Amino acid sequence: MSGAPGGPLIVQSDKTLLLEVDHPDSPAARKAIAPFAELERAPEHVHTYRVTPLGLWNARAAGHDAEQVVDALLEHSRYPVPHALLVDVAETMDRYGRLQLRKDPAHGLVLHALDVPVLEEVLRSRKVAPLVGARLDAESVVVHPSERGTLKQVLLKLGWPAEDLAGYVDGEAHPIELDETGWAMRPYQAEAVDGFWDGGSGVVVLPCGAGKTIVGAGAMARAKATTLILVTNTVSARQWRDELLKRTSLTEDEIGEYSGSRKEVRPVTIATYQVVTTKRKGAYTHLELFDARDWGLILYDEVHLLPAPIFRMTADLQARRRLGLTATLVREDGREGEVFSLIGPKRYDAPWKDIEAQGWIAPADCVEVRVTLPDGERLAYATAEPEERYRLCSTSASKSRVVERLVAGHADQQVLVIGQYLDQLADLSARLDAPVITGETTVKERQRLFEAFRSGQVPVLVVSKVANFSIDLPEASVAIQVSGSFGSRQEEAQRLGRVLRPKADGRTARFYTVVARDTLDQDFAAHRQRFLAEQGYAYRIVDADDVAAGTAGL
Repeated sequence: MSGAPGGPLIVQSDKTLLLEVDHPDSPAARKAIAPFAELERAPEHVHTYRVTPLGLWNARAAGHDAEQVVDALLEHSRYPVPHALLVDVAETMDRYGRLQLRKDPAHGLVLHALDVPVLEEVLRSRKVAPLVGARLDAESVVVHPSERGTLKQVLLKLGWPAEDLAGYVDGEAHPIELDETGWAMRPYQAEAVDGFWDGGSGVVVLPCGAGKTIVGAGAMARAKATTLILVTNTVSARQWRDELLKRTSLTEDEIGEYSGSRKEVRPVTIATYQVVTTKRKGAYTHLELFDARDWGLILYDEVHLLPAPIFRMTADLQARRRLGLTATLVREDGREGEVFSLIGPKRYDAPWKDIEAQGWIAPADCVEVRVTLPDGERLAYATAEPEERYRLCSTSASKSRVVERLVAGHADQQVLVIGQYLDQLADLSARLDAPVITGETTVKERQRLFEAFRSGQVPVLVVSKVANFSIDLPEASVAIQVSGSFGSRQEEAQRLGRVLRPKADGRTARFYTVVARDTLDQDFAAHRQRFLAEQGYAYRIVDADDVAAGTAGL
């Protein structure tokens, strides 16, 4: 059970994995453990991963078995792997699927046990008892169809995730074909569609810029049924519509928009999360959208951002095929288990670096530029109330000067400047003589400015977090981040994704994060960068003074 001599991985009995980043075999080890281990900390030299039950169950559902996981640990470990951990990995993965949800011709939905004592154990739970009906025999108990989602949630929390084999309704048939005129589905996109379709429901994880919309269109062409697509905002809804018109046989009359400005229900309907979760007098007034048609497929774009009410609504949609699309399964609210039980497990996951190596996304150089707050700002920061401190260090005037120098250094490229605080963005807009897009900007004006940026008329665009999601700006090759949502890893992934579309001239994308040294800003930046470190991106750290002097090597 000894590991490879001098391997890059140290496997510890508390289920943490330490990866030596500078080891020559580090990339291979990272790729081997990525399907089942989650990155927790990513300082310069040693990254810390953790093996969790949910990570192991997601790997199991995606087609990895315990033997592959154990082999990955043994092959890359520097020291002997604790035997108890290997046993625990195998037993944890074996828990997935010992309970199955099945369709029974006589009794409808049933919970079936491949292991009777497990069924006995869960039936004694006070949370399971109200969700099930009559006991049919030693192995099976009736489940009311309306409790299918809730039961899966409860069983996951009890440590016995059920495999859902109960199948799906076809929904209302509607002809949808891919129109591959002048383009072809990439191999990994086809694999993602296959993985989803074979599993029936679940999540596809692909980098920003890797064409998740194409995977959605491919799934729709498989289902050939009415489809409800849930997206983050109206701009995203219109991009989905344009992409479907270009890539499929669908016509404008067949695609409806259900947003703040329009309420169209058509064979393919694209709705925003915001509208669907709007409450009036304590009730969700747009719930009827889920029953408006006999949907054959429901797509969740940016599934890592699903609002809590959508989970509750999804619990009632378990007979429909469901596809979640995302660049990261990380949720800052810790509700990854809800995604697993209600949308479905991970069906396909392509590491960013693999897609980059195939030339489908641009290589990226990630740079953290550290500024030192001047004495006056340091004093204000030190004496500020805790809730004000992050804003103070994030919006330092010294950051704006660095951004000006960075933009000037990339005068021949399309540059996005991204931040969180509106007064900071307004200041940057004035300094750079560049338009700014915030949540206050109308959808029409956003679309006009995005189009001007795409065409090169506007070389620099200042944007708030509205540009984090589903905005297709393939021409952007430089992103400069000045402030963000505290330590959000998912936001970091989305923002890097804005510059990962392949460049016509093959150039490397640049992603700068301007950070105030020795403040909360630096702490949160380290947290945000975890996700990108997991994907194999390294952050170089340079000093703002070196940027000013032109000696930072940028």
